[in-house]
Amino acid sequence: MMSDVVTTALPPGSILHARLEKSDFIDCYSVKSCLPPRRAAEIITDFPDWARFLLRARRVVTMPFGLINDGPPALDKVGMFPVEIESGRELVAGFDDKHLDFRVSVMSYDGLVFLATWVHPHNIGGRLYLGAVMPFHVMISRNALARVRAAGAPR
Repeated sequence: MMSDVVTTALPPGSILHARLEKSDFIDCYSVKSCLPPRRAAEIITDFPDWARFLLRARRVVTMPFGLINDGPPALDKVGMFPVEIESGRELVAGFDDKHLDFRVSVMSYDGLVFLATWVHPHNIGGRLYLGAVMPFHVMISRNALARVRAAGAPR
């Protein structure tokens, strides 16, 4: 249930804190779950059909601008996102593109899973893109954590 997903501050121990600059976007949600970060990230990036449709639409709209659609090649990925850092408590994945850099952090501790998204726009195109996708980002993030909750609710 998405009502179990709450908006929260980025946990103090998150690796994303080191990236934050004044004009960056950051959001964070949490849900009760005992899943480790890797398993939660796999669920989060296994998008439901409606979100896959949105990603296909994004691909069509952004193709003329030469943006990355499936993530760059990497040995370790969750979904389309290359894993940058993984510890027992946090997994950070994402990549840099022409218009913006972004990372998602999936943290797990104290019976909660946190999903944070950090975005650093490079230009007006990145800021416009971020504004355009924000409503969809919120829906996808909240739905993803609701699925994490269903898969790993504390007993």
